[in-house]
Amino acid sequence: MTPTPIVPALARMAPVGLAELIDRAALQTRVDRKYLVPTETLPRLLEQLIPYARVLDIDGERSFRYRSVYFDTPRLASYHCAAYRRRRRFKVRTRTYLDSAQCWLEVKLSGARGNVTKHRLPYHPQDCDTVHPGRDFVDEALARESFGPGAGSSLDPILVTDYNRATLLLPDTASRVTIDTGLAWRYGDSRLRLPDLAVLETKTTSAATPVDRMLWQRGMRPVRISKYATGLAALRLDLPDVPWRRTLRRHFRGAAPSEGPEPSISHRPEQEASCV
Repeated sequence: MTPTPIVPALARMAPVGLAELIDRAALQTRVDRKYLVPTETLPRLLEQLIPYARVLDIDGERSFRYRSVYFDTPRLASYHCAAYRRRRRFKVRTRTYLDSAQCWLEVKLSGARGNVTKHRLPYHPQDCDTVHPGRDFVDEALARESFGPGAGSSLDPILVTDYNRATLLLPDTASRVTIDTGLAWRYGDSRLRLPDLAVLETKTTSAATPVDRMLWQRGMRPVRISKYATGLAALRLDLPDVPWRRTLRRHFRGAAPSEGPEPSISHRPEQEASCV
């Protein structure tokens, strides 16, 4: 992945360790607001946040490489629940922290009121392309939320995403902000990159964060985007895409295909434990 322009601004922020971040703002059940922000505007935004935010720092690093593999049924039940705006939706993925070689199997559930709940299981990185070793965990998570048996049957790997992530803690509101850059998607032999855009996401119990208000003052509003669903719709033109059509037309259509090798897994001792 290409270096991001936010590194100097991140370096000027006060650090927060992983344990404190989880303790103060784990937010496994939360409200998310997502924004698509030009990467060239990020440094100035981060400069404004220096008095209010702390950045996740692990061994001196403040930006980390992520890879997610998304799973779905043969009929793409998870995708279609999102495409047809079902109130209750599920998403199954593995997430690998490439800098630490840590991996998790995750089941993300969206409820009727817009709340998001995530269930996580430590996973072996070599199993990131299959749910087989954690199938019981997936079924139990779906059943616990009354999705019923078979909601996630025959789950196969569908889409792979890669990106860099920086995570901010806003201590005054016990909320988090994630900034994803170097966005790339892979579906079969088809690939897509958006090097000039970042996904900025605020994660809070309910109320808007200072970051939301800063973005609103700049004329930016939350957008409908899902790394899985929007990315798959951009690469599969035959799929229904109504919820993300405006986002796709404005930001995805006509993007250049990606080139170059995939990011490799390295071995640092630990990595961020959350942050969808």
